[in-house]
Amino acid sequence: MNFHLNEAIEVLSRTPKTLEHFLSGLSDQWLHCNEGEGTWNVSEIVEHLIEAELHNWIPRLESILHDGKNKHFPSFDRFSHLTKPESTIEEKLLTFNQLREANIEKLKELINPHHHLDIEGTHPAFGVVKIRELLSTWVVHDLTHISQIVRVMAKRYYDDVGPWKEYLGVLKK
Repeated sequence: MNFHLNEAIEVLSRTPKTLEHFLSGLSDQWLHCNEGEGTWNVSEIVEHLIEAELHNWIPRLESILHDGKNKHFPSFDRFSHLTKPESTIEEKLLTFNQLREANIEKLKELINPHHHLDIEGTHPAFGVVKIRELLSTWVVHDLTHISQIVRVMAKRYYDDVGPWKEYLGVLKK
């Protein structure tokens, strides 16, 4: 196993600032481009991360610690962010940063890495999962969406790079 709580927190604590530095001040064309029908734009991805901070990671962690395998932990609507009112990217990034800071503090309060990581809960679709798996997923979820943001933005210039497409892995279909 490669999971270590302190290393997970290293990534989790950097994600909001990484996105803030990368996305703040960008034009709407960068923030609202997508990969086609049914895909998310950069702004929507940040909204999704906010919804996950509110309704996914900590609520599920608390449910596992409280109920163990006796009760399914809360389901998470991965698309609920699509019905939220629009705000600026700066407002979204500030909200994400504030929620993440609070969630990391809550995580540190709730988890003793020597005693809690193998506690099991019941996911509504996957069945039995461990806290270490939930927390590992949180980290990889961040990395997945950072990668998605970069890919969506790069594909905006798909036709413009001409023959260099061959050498730009982020543009591979």
